[in-house]
Amino acid sequence: MATAYHAWRGEPDAGAYADEPGFCKAASMEEVAKHNYVLTPGRYVGAGAAEEDGEPFEEKFDRLTAELRAQFVEERRLEKEIEARLEALE
Repeated sequence: MATAYHAWRGEPDAGAYADEPGFCKAASMEEVAKHNYVLTPGRYVGAGAAEEDGEPFEEKFDRLTAELRAQFVEERRLEKEIEARLEALE
């Protein structure tokens, strides 16, 4: 991270600066003016390239939804256990 900043500043030991989608961009004043001087990074930096993992969306969605539901069940179990232990301390 720091290297990108130092390269952007033109420091010789940092190497050449280059915009990197999802990480950094040197926006011109004209570009910032087009966005009414709003400095939200996403307007300029954008998103990085998404990595394709080869898992079809529908399968991934189902798998992640099942994991989330299992975590909700575990959350409720742990919450009950914490409440029981707190009651024991009273």
